[in-house]
Amino acid sequence: MSDQSNRPATNSDDGIITVLGLGHIGLPTALGFAELGRQVLGADDDKQKVARIRGGDPIFFEPGLSELLSKHLASGRFKPVDDVEAAVRAASIIFICVGTPQKATGQADLAQVEAVARLVARNLNGYKLIVEKSTVPAITAQWLRRTLLRYRSARSPMMADESSPAADFDIASNPEFLREGRAVEDFLHPDRIVCGVDSERAREILAHLYTPLNRPLVMTDTSTAELIKHAANAFLSTKISFINMVADLCEKVGADVTAVARGIGLDQRIGPQFLDAGIGYGGYCFPKDVRAFIYLAEEHGVDFSLLQEVERINHRRVEVFVHKVHQALWNLRGKTLGVLGLAFKAGTDDIREAVSLKIIQALRDEGSILRLYDPQAMANTQTVFPASTEGITYCTSALEAARGAQALLLLTEWEEFRQLDLARVKEVMEVPILIDGRNLYDPEAVRQAGFEYVSMGRDGAKSTTPGGSSEKLTA
Repeated sequence: MSDQSNRPATNSDDGIITVLGLGHIGLPTALGFAELGRQVLGADDDKQKVARIRGGDPIFFEPGLSELLSKHLASGRFKPVDDVEAAVRAASIIFICVGTPQKATGQADLAQVEAVARLVARNLNGYKLIVEKSTVPAITAQWLRRTLLRYRSARSPMMADESSPAADFDIASNPEFLREGRAVEDFLHPDRIVCGVDSERAREILAHLYTPLNRPLVMTDTSTAELIKHAANAFLSTKISFINMVADLCEKVGADVTAVARGIGLDQRIGPQFLDAGIGYGGYCFPKDVRAFIYLAEEHGVDFSLLQEVERINHRRVEVFVHKVHQALWNLRGKTLGVLGLAFKAGTDDIREAVSLKIIQALRDEGSILRLYDPQAMANTQTVFPASTEGITYCTSALEAARGAQALLLLTEWEEFRQLDLARVKEVMEVPILIDGRNLYDPEAVRQAGFEYVSMGRDGAKSTTPGGSSEKLTA
């Protein structure tokens, strides 16, 4: 039990919002509500994490988050606490932002969600709106309601009947659509806000809560809201695998996938977002949510083979990229390769399910010597590949990663890499080969800088050797 100085005041009528879980979703959510003028308790049972956040350290890199944390620690509108039970009792609205990791089957592991539900049930002391923010499969809200009634009933048999006035809570679903690298921006300026509710009271509370954002509000039932989140991530993953599939064909027929993507993306029915060919999607959300969606469909006898193919195409991107490295260098054993980018995407230090790490492992298996650099994800990567790992060197800059390399591999689309002085990079490399897994560079500009250039879905359209012809190949 925490000491008294770390316990929030207990008053269920003061409009306090409690956010349970201070990770990549919980902390931006808590600080976002503080920015909207609400009093927010950020609760987590990890005492060390809470202490660091209380000291102004947001734990992970997210643009704008550190500044927002400092602002609202000073304003007093945000208070990090590790007395989770007291934070529940103090709240009128509770947001559940705990992890929903994946089981080996692909099923979402909801053990943390259930544990939070039991804790909340034991500390209900008046009406509370309990909101799922974590990504969960459809009908999780029904299980939450059942769990809350069961464990509140265990504390007091008079609370067992959901229709009774004593059952003083509502469950709502308010899925997050926060992109890592843009989480603060996405909270304050969302495309839309999805709220699943099963009572008019919950509807009014959430509508009022989000009024300051003045954004489209999609109100539906809880199961539909839960499904919207998985469907959105599955659709975006499908777009990525689709354009990567097209990229492979472009290389065979001498087309340019970036032009194809522009040509179809200008169609308003399609849109340009998520049509960037490359090494595939990674991160904590897309891989996990696609698998969980497939599992949910199989559980209910629905054919989701389309998403199974989306997964297969994405998994194959590692093989496709490593094959390109082979084509450029022939044998890889003993070759020194500079690697630019370790995070699963630009704007974050998150390496969970990062395709870059799978490529690094595949190259290590081939016996390559790797020089790694990322602006933010170096420390996290060292938890997977320690600095003492044979054949791996962590570098202090992109230029240092390129030094002595026989090829430079671009794996994360950081703006810093786009601005590289390619002439200077060429000077420090043993062999000027650039293999661009994100199509970050203009092919002609890279060739003019004296590089052999390999990219994704554009290699059939033009010669990739310095001074080569720019004419398209003919079938």
